[in-house]
Amino acid sequence: MSNPILIDPLKFAREGRVLTGKLPVSTLDERVHSDLSDTSGTVEYTLEGFRDGSSRLSLRLQVKASVAVSCQRCLEVMPFEVNTDSVVTLFTRQEKLDEACELDETLDAILAPEELDVVAMIEDEIIMGLPHSTKHDECGSEALTRAKADKPNPFAVLATLKISKS
Repeated sequence: MSNPILIDPLKFAREGRVLTGKLPVSTLDERVHSDLSDTSGTVEYTLEGFRDGSSRLSLRLQVKASVAVSCQRCLEVMPFEVNTDSVVTLFTRQEKLDEACELDETLDAILAPEELDVVAMIEDEIIMGLPHSTKHDECGSEALTRAKADKPNPFAVLATLKISKS
């Protein structure tokens, strides 16, 4: 379990505070590590409290992380850059939150807790910022190249049938 950074989100946003820092990927929770090939790398983050255009208290979280993931083609480790920028609008009453979400389906909003764990938010952003299937643009694996070269084209037989009919 990672060490939490706890804030009062309403006070943080009301006062327009800013929190920046760096975390080693190795200090993050296992739920992040399970999507990575190793725990090397760092995470840079900026959390900013503000009032949005409708004067609602909000938090903007920007996360930049250099992580290592596995290529799904060749299974080699490859670097991946997570770069996210998200805004969460804070509400103190469920009715107001529901009403705002009905008016704006794109709104990312939560019922503000007394304490909010910034590290857990960062971990969530990293998980959501990872692709479902990571792949090199060009895999350099010799085994993969050999496997592709040795395999006959399964549609070659169909091509010969097409030629013989014409």
